[in-house]
Parts: sequence; C-alpha cells; structure tokens
Amino acid sequence: MSFPIMVESREGEFRAFLVGDPSLYVGATSREAAVAGLKEQLRQRVAQGQLLSVDIDSECVWGLAGRFADDPTLRELCAEAYAARDAELAE
Repeated sequence: MSFPIMVESREGEFRAFLVGDPSLYVGATSREAAVAGLKEQLRQRVAQGQLLSVDIDSECVWGLAGRFADDPTLRELCAEAYAARDAELAE
C-alpha cells in the first residue's frame, strides 16, 4: 500500500505529512526521522482500519480506449475525419 507524503523543512525542523490530510504529520530534527515517524503512524492507522486505499471508477477518455475496436463504422468515421482535416490544411 502506498500513500503520497510531503516533507517540508521549517526553522530547523522537518515535517512529513500525508498529502490531502495535513493534520496527519510528524515533526522531527531530520528528514529521515520525520518520514519514519509518519510511516509508523500510517501503519497504525491502516492496522486499525482508519486509513484505507480505495479504487474509484473514472469516466474519462482513457475508458474509451478499445471500446469501439469492433465497430464496422469506425474506419469510415476516421476516414471522413482525416479527409476533412486534410481539406482544411490544403486551403
């Protein structure tokens, strides 16, 4: 399981926090210690069921890839679109 974190340095202290939830952070004198502390907090929250990773369905252009591969009219539509493009470029 992977979570995005951010590490900032302020006034000699390093703060590692969970992206999207800045209230979940660890401050330490070194970057490594801050990251290690945040990893431990994340482990504890995951073990307690407080922090989960979920997948969501996304309706975007990537979901259309290959969807119309067997559509017999696809080649015709593409040919028409390319012909219209070529005519515009020729003008």
